[in-house]
Amino acid sequence: MAENPLQRGPDASGHFGRFGGRFVPETLVVALDELEREYDRAQADPAFRDELAATLRDFAGRPTPLFEAKRLSEQAGCRVFLKREDLLHTGAHKINNTIGQCLLTKRMGKPRVIAETGAGQHGVATAAAAARFGLECVVYMGTEDARRQKLNVERMKLLGARVSEVDSGSRTLKDAINEALRDWVTRVRDTHYVLGSVLGPHPFPRMVRDFHRVIGVEAREQVRMITGRLPDLLVACVGGGSNAIGLFHAFLGDAAVAKVGVEAGGEGVQTGRHAARIPEHSVGVLHGTRTLVLQDDRGMIRETHSVSAGLDYPALGPEHAWLHDQGLARYDSATDAEALAAFEALARLEGILPALESAHAIAWVLREGSKLGRDKIVLVNLSGRGDKDVAEVLRVTGRASAGA
Repeated sequence: MAENPLQRGPDASGHFGRFGGRFVPETLVVALDELEREYDRAQADPAFRDELAATLRDFAGRPTPLFEAKRLSEQAGCRVFLKREDLLHTGAHKINNTIGQCLLTKRMGKPRVIAETGAGQHGVATAAAAARFGLECVVYMGTEDARRQKLNVERMKLLGARVSEVDSGSRTLKDAINEALRDWVTRVRDTHYVLGSVLGPHPFPRMVRDFHRVIGVEAREQVRMITGRLPDLLVACVGGGSNAIGLFHAFLGDAAVAKVGVEAGGEGVQTGRHAARIPEHSVGVLHGTRTLVLQDDRGMIRETHSVSAGLDYPALGPEHAWLHDQGLARYDSATDAEALAAFEALARLEGILPALESAHAIAWVLREGSKLGRDKIVLVNLSGRGDKDVAEVLRVTGRASAGA
């Protein structure tokens, strides 16, 4: 396939059209400039690329398989393939990015990394990569997310990270990012912030996307090998959007391959208790980037809601906002109830426990698949595994024991 100009963005200032950019205190400008320079050098360095590829293979477990979910396909009414990112070390796609950023941290000579986490998967992946490369690690996590994801809190601690719980605001991902940024401002000389999604100031949206692009590159080759052609449709859940952009990006030059990102519909978009940014299409600045955000009439960031801690964030990655406005991808939502039903459906039909985040993508396919047709090939990014969510699913569905 010839190089497509869509695959080269963003522009030099970090903008995807009107989205993206860099809106940060002066203290962070030097650190971001240093990061951009080092990232560009690393990308051009065969030794860095070789070490990254070897670590992804031998430590993380790439390539991940592409699995045809035949019983799920029967129920959905279309041919469903799952890109098994849940089989990676630490249980989610997040390890692709944390390995890349921790390698960059070593190149920059910094001994310490910090991270934010919602569902805990990025925190665990950062802790694992930091341990692998001998880096000090601090992970910020909202107290509500820590309650929902107690297993991942303990996993991070066992991997040597210090977990700093944040008890302000909504006590979720947004507030964890606030605290991580405060930390970084005070320690930019010895600390790198391993941002966990395609969010934040330039160059993070580009860099995180590039580290996850391996998902789509592998999937493209695998689906052609299995079926003899490209898929008709790609589906992935979208919080910040790293797993989705990782899948979509290798297919941006293929107009015939539709792309659907599934946001958290919570209790229903009409209720206001959700984390779906596309329907309101309100442009604002949050955590260093201009994008679509959930905000009130005064421009104050609203609280969000989702049964899934990893999708419970009020801003959309700027490249996703641009893809939507350009008509290059479509965005929809699935409710808490639909995601919970999909979680159990995949478990019982295919023997796979999906992360509640990934269950939103499965829910969309179960809801919309029959409209596509039996011969349509749908490739779903199963971004993470659901061990971490079992206790929360039992609690929310009323099946937790009294002592749990």
